[in-house]
Amino acid sequence: MLVCLGREEMMEKLRFDKMVAVAVAAVVAVTAMVVMGEDLHRVGGSKGWRPDVNYSDWFAHEKTVYVGDWLIFYFDKRYYNVLEVNKTSYEKCIDRDFIKNVTRGGRDVVHLTEPRAYYFLSSGGYCFHQMRVAINVVAKDERKDQPAPILATASPSAPSQYSASSTIMFTCIWIVLVNVVYVSLFSENY
Repeated sequence: MLVCLGREEMMEKLRFDKMVAVAVAAVVAVTAMVVMGEDLHRVGGSKGWRPDVNYSDWFAHEKTVYVGDWLIFYFDKRYYNVLEVNKTSYEKCIDRDFIKNVTRGGRDVVHLTEPRAYYFLSSGGYCFHQMRVAINVVAKDERKDQPAPILATASPSAPSQYSASSTIMFTCIWIVLVNVVYVSLFSENY
């Protein structure tokens, strides 16, 4: 029996197909990150990226950061930014001639791709209010025989069955899925 679909049914099927494709891609990407042992470190823990947070203390409590791990900066993009700088600029709070402006929208991630020290600061004088952090990244071969690092928070909390980085990844998956469903169902541009 041959069934012909009307225009509306065909458009609905296309929306569903696109939604499934994006959802599968998101799950595959997050799964690859978990399988490869990459971790997501929230800079500043629950305090995020803002003035008057001691990022040296935060990093001292953070587990080891390895090549392939990610940093995520949460901040108000109207006031702050994230610049990658060299050691001298970091030490003297110089926000000119930076290596890279990683600011994209206030929820910005940085992939740590090589074993070295990374230096970040916020411009506009905020560096003088402790908005700077130095991250020492070690090679993956140093990861073996050590427990996988988890996301550090500013204050210890009750033990959980899941690490904070897993919770963040699951939250990201849900955000992607909700957006895909919304766009698929309510967009007229398909």
